[in-house]
Amino acid sequence: MAPLIGVVEFPGTNCERDVAHVLEILGGRAEILWHGESSVKGADAIVIPGGFAHGDYLRAGAIARFSPVMTAVAEFARGGGPVLGICNGFQVLTEAGLLPGALHKNSGLRFLCQEVALEVVGTDNIIGSRLEPGRVLHIPINHFEGSYVCSHDTLRNITESGQIVLRYVDNPNGSVGSIAAVANIEGNVVGMMPHPERASDVLLGSTDGIDVLGSLIDCLAGDTEPTPVDQGH
Repeated sequence: MAPLIGVVEFPGTNCERDVAHVLEILGGRAEILWHGESSVKGADAIVIPGGFAHGDYLRAGAIARFSPVMTAVAEFARGGGPVLGICNGFQVLTEAGLLPGALHKNSGLRFLCQEVALEVVGTDNIIGSRLEPGRVLHIPINHFEGSYVCSHDTLRNITESGQIVLRYVDNPNGSVGSIAAVANIEGNVVGMMPHPERASDVLLGSTDGIDVLGSLIDCLAGDTEPTPVDQGH
């Protein structure tokens, strides 16, 4: 049976249907999980998509991390379950303490909505099976609080332990170390600011997001060879 991926929806989330659509194209089964749920409902993986959870009041992700579903997501992650946070989802994961660092307002206090070039750095994680270090991906960003920050000690630790997943080729938002995506030390939790679901069709300008979300499917199926996908879908 195809793996079941729970896609978390908060009040203000706006990318859950797009993520679910791409995951199903790639062979997964997607189920929307309302933020008030007290369990992950048997999901094999969790995706926390982009948007403005709870209106991003206080700061992005600060309220969402207290939603009941996040207790279940944290328990799922601690048990080794794959969890991917995209944009606002990345912010929620840092606020919940499931990933190191934090996301601050972009340098120049500008909202950014553009395609960016990303260098693959680390692949020993849940989105790495279809990627290789040094490859450049083209995936859009869409955020105001996307500047990744952390202490000098944390930066040294995540660099040495291979937790940096993606870097911006041309840093658009002031992120320390040009970091665009990080993983936890175990590699089963990943947060990324770029939106792979928006780079999943030739009509959108790039299909590089397929290899990101496809890697998540691969890790659930235990595949060693990627499943071919009609990228003109």
